[in-house]
Amino acid sequence: MKHTLIFLMFLSSLVFPQEKYFIYFTDKGIENSNSLNKNSEAYIQAVEELSPKAIERRIKNLGNDFITYDDLPIDKNYIYKLENLGVQIIRKLSWFNSVSANLTADQIEIVKTLPFVKSVEPVKKLYFQNDPKINPDLLLESNADTSYGYGVSLKQMNLSDVPIVHSKNINGENVLIGILDSGFDWKLHNSLKDRSVIAEYDFIFDDSVTANQTGDAPTQDSHGTYVFSILAGFVDSVLIGPAFNSSFILAKTEDIRSETHIEEDNYAAALIWMESFGVDITTSSLGYNIFDSGYSYTYSDMDGRTTVVTKAAEYAFQRGVSTFTSAGNEGNNSWKYIIAPADGYNIISVGAVDEFSNLAGFSSRGPTYDGRIKPEVVAFGVNTYGAVAGTNNGYRFASGTSAAAPIASGVAALLLSAHPHLKNTQMRNIILESASNSSNPNNQIGYGIISAKNAIEFPNLENINGQYILHKTFFDENINANTVNIVFQIADDLLEAIPMTKSGDYDFTYTFPIKSNGELVEFTIMFSDSQNNNYTLPQSGKYKFNYGSDIISLNLDVVSLPNYGEVSD
Repeated sequence: MKHTLIFLMFLSSLVFPQEKYFIYFTDKGIENSNSLNKNSEAYIQAVEELSPKAIERRIKNLGNDFITYDDLPIDKNYIYKLENLGVQIIRKLSWFNSVSANLTADQIEIVKTLPFVKSVEPVKKLYFQNDPKINPDLLLESNADTSYGYGVSLKQMNLSDVPIVHSKNINGENVLIGILDSGFDWKLHNSLKDRSVIAEYDFIFDDSVTANQTGDAPTQDSHGTYVFSILAGFVDSVLIGPAFNSSFILAKTEDIRSETHIEEDNYAAALIWMESFGVDITTSSLGYNIFDSGYSYTYSDMDGRTTVVTKAAEYAFQRGVSTFTSAGNEGNNSWKYIIAPADGYNIISVGAVDEFSNLAGFSSRGPTYDGRIKPEVVAFGVNTYGAVAGTNNGYRFASGTSAAAPIASGVAALLLSAHPHLKNTQMRNIILESASNSSNPNNQIGYGIISAKNAIEFPNLENINGQYILHKTFFDENINANTVNIVFQIADDLLEAIPMTKSGDYDFTYTFPIKSNGELVEFTIMFSDSQNNNYTLPQSGKYKFNYGSDIISLNLDVVSLPNYGEVSD
């Protein structure tokens, strides 16, 4: 009887049409406990799946208990039983405790009856939101001069204060960035061929080639090449991206051969793969709200807890990854709102503005369905300069939030490169606090234009053995280093100005006295310039943090936030 069942399942898969489905399991074959047994086979296997860099990043953000129940591998017995039924598994998604597989209607009914199967749900096929058309009059061949400079890319870098940060030799070093897009012709183009790419994978054909290959559409790698160059391109006096000295992992997740471009399981699998390599930051210029007929999401689903792509990004954030995505290009359409995964709680969604800081009409607006402000920030996204795939020296201007997202993620790389002790929660807070509209955020530009200079100069905390060290960077060379003081208050005790210690070319530190967790600390920073003009930061109000927390607040509420990384099944 068993052999007959297997045969019927196999025959069904040959004769009847199949669609891709998620098969969710009831458990992982091990008790869900807050204190996982570190000697168990499942725990050891979960650790072995991570690179040393991934473990280091997780420990920095999560502490020594860096493996969660969601990280444990899917029960191999469940896999074995499905395969014995003729189910061909495509993706194994440990964070979701699920696999994806092509199933017929008959197979679905059989799989649903298995005692270890929680549910069977369709894998939605997503339609890529194309950027506005390229201006054909703005396709250029580079004509580099002999002087060092940004060339045509200067405007897009200036808007986010990148050049001044580069001038201090901060360029993304020691930061690993993962990019999810349509493909990458990085080995050919002059602006990308010298970048440090440590891994790449094609989730369409399941190989390690992310450039165009046999079977691809001619423009398959065009979008991803353009995005990668905005983030990290480097040709003197032609194009310079913010994070040209970072390292990169590339995931080809888009299939542009038809209107249906990506399936949710591939996006989730790419994020799981990148996280295991140890990425610090991920960025995707992808966004979706329209799916195959019968499977579309609605605005009520833009709640941070519904779509698989959004939940995948939140799972990555839980593990210490800073996640970025384009807000979407729906501003002029009937939808108008941000699109998944931009609705995530912790993902930083990026809208687009022009060179005059005006919001682009196409840039998607907020809020999320549950009322959260979106997008978080905006960056240069109108006539943004980038590389043309299939050439070694071609460039183009194009517009879209796809062009803004790599600038924002590049700024994050500069922030982490300058302050490598930062956790992803701190980075997110600093980026929002230091943006141009943080005192009055709205659902058009969010917290404002992202600024590399302001983010790096925003004070931040480092926790060393329970003691909090304040870091403050000054890029102004006219600062009199002997006059930099901190004035802080804990409870009702007002202290005199205390000198900060110069710890680098531009950095000053101060170690706070140990206090009880939860005590509110308020402080200002005072200094003079070389002409003896006196200054106080912030210009109004005070910086604040609760002792025991490493989040410094100025305009955002200084409260203990809920764990927005929690995502429902």
